[in-house]
Amino acid sequence: MNKDILEGKWKQLKGDVQNTWGKLTDDHLDQIEGNREKLSGAIQEQYGIAKDEAEKQINEFEKRMAA
Repeated sequence: MNKDILEGKWKQLKGDVQNTWGKLTDDHLDQIEGNREKLSGAIQEQYGIAKDEAEKQINEFEKRMAA
């Protein structure tokens, strides 16, 4: 799943994102708007993890959603 697909399907994916990263609120999701960098930043902030780990989690999420 590439950046354009994430942004284009954001409304459909919001529930899956919230199930995966439960600390992200509706406000976070509204601000992210499908932007991968914003998603990464929000995950880093809410979970206290490094950028590399957040990117790894997003990549795994994208693989699950593409399957």
